[in-house]
Amino acid sequence: MTALRSKRVVANGHVSPATIHVSDGKITEVGPYEEQPRPEARGPRPELIDYGDLVIMPGLVDSHVHVNEPGRTEWEGFITATRAAAAGGITTIVDMPLNSIPPTTTVEALRVKAEAMRGNLRVDVGLWGGVVPGNLRELRPMLAEGALGFKCFLVHSGVEEFPNVDERQLREAAGELAATGAPLLVHAELPGPIERAHASGDPAAYGTYLASRPAAAEDEAIELLLRVCQDTGARIHVVHLSSANGLETIHHARERNLPLTAETTPHYLHLEAEEIPAGRCEFKCAPPIREHANRERLWSGLEADLIEMIVSDHSPCSPHLKGDDFMKSWGGISSVQFVLPIVWTEALRRGHPLTHVTKWVCEGPARLAGLRGKGAIAPGNDADFVVWSPEESFVVEPSIIEHRHKVTPYAGEHLHGVVHATWLRGEPVFENRVHIGPARGEWLRRLP
Repeated sequence: MTALRSKRVVANGHVSPATIHVSDGKITEVGPYEEQPRPEARGPRPELIDYGDLVIMPGLVDSHVHVNEPGRTEWEGFITATRAAAAGGITTIVDMPLNSIPPTTTVEALRVKAEAMRGNLRVDVGLWGGVVPGNLRELRPMLAEGALGFKCFLVHSGVEEFPNVDERQLREAAGELAATGAPLLVHAELPGPIERAHASGDPAAYGTYLASRPAAAEDEAIELLLRVCQDTGARIHVVHLSSANGLETIHHARERNLPLTAETTPHYLHLEAEEIPAGRCEFKCAPPIREHANRERLWSGLEADLIEMIVSDHSPCSPHLKGDDFMKSWGGISSVQFVLPIVWTEALRRGHPLTHVTKWVCEGPARLAGLRGKGAIAPGNDADFVVWSPEESFVVEPSIIEHRHKVTPYAGEHLHGVVHATWLRGEPVFENRVHIGPARGEWLRRLP
């Protein structure tokens, strides 16, 4: 039995002094700050760890991470991705089905992915399956094998082995999943507006790339998702919302009580198109980072609960695939280690409390992925915690980056929020910038 206490524990929608009692990897009770750990009838003397004024928050859940293993492990892998997650206070990630080879689009591929994870996880990991043309009959068997839900693209994914679906295939997948309650995650850009954009200009200029992925591609895709959601009743989730125009459609879904939800990412909430230097392709992602005014509207969407969560969309690659040509370089941003400080830096600037941050980076992603026992400090839940200082700050330097590669648009950024410790199921796995113990993360399968 162990007890952790702090004068700032984020639990049950409040920040207050509390003692968290832990036994066998689970939270047994959240009691008053002065409370002592109760000795068990047998076993060693219970330990009390007092974190003083440091914040104890639920371990973050990041439901949008591209680990890329197996097949493109030179881009990232489970060892490095989960080390970076633990260093950032993230105790659970959910891996996306593409960029690995084979992609996670069959039961056999899901098993291959699970084997690649064995013994390599420093945090817990769930797996999304993929929807591609022709694999409709694989979806329910993949759920039975443990997939948490599915991801598809409406536009070219960037890799040939994960083709996008058209409207008919999207509707078939939504119809197949509706009765299961499993979410269908959608990269919401339609090819038509992109094909009509005809962007030209200096390929090293960020504005050229931005013009090539107009907001209309997202806006029209989200309108399509609303129709499909209404027609099928399926849970549909918009990944990495970039265009704030889509908030109006999500509002319409909310008014009709339809299960259409959305997430956004730290880069859309922190960066802005006007400030991206020429040739700096570490800033490239799809959909693109948009203008300052759009960023502020996304924050308004969070404040109105139209956007329910913030996740990293960590999508790394080998550095040589970046270059200085925005039209040719790989589109993806590395950030899983820095979700908490990026979000907190912007939340602090806008006066948001710790409870809002917890809702966005812990509760929302856990709810999407159906991860019962994750995302909140409550009796019966896994004893997953991040212990951190909102007052301290740091500079993102290569020496502290745990991702496989050091390429990130946040290099040199001064961010608020320093992680002191990360606990996974009742044991510290990261403390004072040092990883502790063996890789003890587990594969989190879908519960019936």
